[in-house]
Amino acid sequence: MKTVFFKAGNAGYFLNEVKTMIRLNVFSTTLTILSTGLIFYILAMILSGWWVSSYVIKVVQGEAEINVYLNEGIVNSTPEVQLMMERINGIEGVRAVRLVNQEEAYQRMAEVLGKEAKVLEKFEENPFSAFVELKINLEAIDSVLDQLNQLVGVEHIRDNRDVLDRLRHIAGVLRLIGILVVVAVGISTLVIISHIIRLGIANNKEQINTLRLLGAPERFIALPFLLEGLVLTLGGGILAVALAAFSLNYLYAQLAGPLPFIPLPPREGLVAGMGIVVLSLSAVLGIVGSLLGLPSVKND
Repeated sequence: MKTVFFKAGNAGYFLNEVKTMIRLNVFSTTLTILSTGLIFYILAMILSGWWVSSYVIKVVQGEAEINVYLNEGIVNSTPEVQLMMERINGIEGVRAVRLVNQEEAYQRMAEVLGKEAKVLEKFEENPFSAFVELKINLEAIDSVLDQLNQLVGVEHIRDNRDVLDRLRHIAGVLRLIGILVVVAVGISTLVIISHIIRLGIANNKEQINTLRLLGAPERFIALPFLLEGLVLTLGGGILAVALAAFSLNYLYAQLAGPLPFIPLPPREGLVAGMGIVVLSLSAVLGIVGSLLGLPSVKND
């Protein structure tokens, strides 16, 4: 197929044939590009949402914390606290360990309570205890908790496990949705392109028969239709990337104001990655869809 295309004079002929087929079916070609463009646009936005949410979850997972409260005897002894922190830091899955003293614990609660923090002033002494704060790898939470519970001197562990488990669940659901959308888009595009190629072959029966009488091989006859399918899906892919890039730029601008604390991936990298994936996928689907429609050439 590649040799046929690059053979002297053939490339120009094939490109002219593609232009002719598109020009003779401007309306259906436009509808095909628009429909595939919208399909790829949905894919692009789903992929972008998947990547953004995965990035956010990854950042949040990186900040996953466990609070370990020690026995009062250990907390009041600086050497024993340091020894306990070294033991905890040696647990696989623990990324960082730091001591939150009573004053910091008090200030944190005051920030959480906000206007209601005045209630803390009624206590004559600081009611909060110092604790050890751990940053962990979320995947290792079960192992970390088991080893923490085995340490002598650990009185209580606040692991926020429900929240962390929900994060893992959300990540799994988003991954599944992304895979399902990719499969759905792939099937839809293959059906559309193969149908368009079959229609193009049916509309060019006489020309195909003439080429056969002149001794043209089947791959010579089929290549223009293959190129047509590739052009249609690439056109839809380019349209989708343009729409998705505009949408992402708009969404980033909207989120930057009211929600500046949300950790978003770099916009330029997201748009570039999305564009590469969508255009590559559109080219592959265009070729495969055309190949599925080409057997009808032999039947004519």
